[in-house]
Amino acid sequence: MMNYIQQAFKGSIGFWKYILIPLGFFGLMVLQYIAIKVLNLDMDAIIQSEVEKKGENRFLIETLLPLAIGLFILLAWVKYIHKQSITSLTTSRPKVDWKRIWFSFFLWGTITTVITLLGYFLAPDDYVLNFNLVPFLILAVIAILLVPLQTSFEEYLFRGYLMQGIGAFTKSRAIPLFFTSIMFGLMHIANPEVEKVGPTIMIYYIGTGFFLGIMTLMDEGLELALGFHAANNLFGALLITADWTVFQTPSIFKSVADPQDSGLIDFIIPVFVMFPILLFIFSKKYKWTNWKDKLFGTVQEPPKEDYKILE
Repeated sequence: MMNYIQQAFKGSIGFWKYILIPLGFFGLMVLQYIAIKVLNLDMDAIIQSEVEKKGENRFLIETLLPLAIGLFILLAWVKYIHKQSITSLTTSRPKVDWKRIWFSFFLWGTITTVITLLGYFLAPDDYVLNFNLVPFLILAVIAILLVPLQTSFEEYLFRGYLMQGIGAFTKSRAIPLFFTSIMFGLMHIANPEVEKVGPTIMIYYIGTGFFLGIMTLMDEGLELALGFHAANNLFGALLITADWTVFQTPSIFKSVADPQDSGLIDFIIPVFVMFPILLFIFSKKYKWTNWKDKLFGTVQEPPKEDYKILE
């Protein structure tokens, strides 16, 4: 059976085809970051102003919608330009394993809920009960519809499109793992959290990238990463917000703690404690083996009879 990165060879893998989508996306990210620094923009103040003017739910829609649209553009590009099936972009299995997606989603969603409730009961002064039924129900509809599209775009771009493309061209597993993980972290550098918490938060973003990349390579598919990422953002949006985060939502709780004080618990412990535990759980459930080769081995171009070269 062809492994996950080898699925790229099922399509047309011309270099120019792989460079245009990432170049456009990263170009916009770089221009945004340069504009913030050169113009000395206060992103926290800008977000607060937009939220006050438009409301939290409308602001959330405007934040998520471009990435949701990006998902459909990326999938269409893969299907019609690369001539590759969405299934082979998603997994090395004959079909997408939805059980894996749901297991990862509910596992992390449950853990996130428990941790949030524990935080509320152990340190109630750090939280404000923010629940308001009607805005929350509207939030729930928006989040359920758009958050999985937003997170799926990021997964398909980084752990799917770039992981397969870079792996196929470099014949390496380690190069796409490191490149996509670091770039995934840097993508968040303009978020207001970075300014509020400090540069240590980049450990969380880059660490999350490595966690998702390891998960994808070891499991030979995107399913677990898709489920985890959707749960992380969806439950986060519904459960808790703060004035200094990129997601401003009418969630159940609002954190009023000093972000620098809560940074260790919220951002560092997950990378070095929770993520290794999750990898252990997944490895036992799905019987992962041969870690060294799957993470650092070479990628062999499969025999031509196993795939169709279109150019």
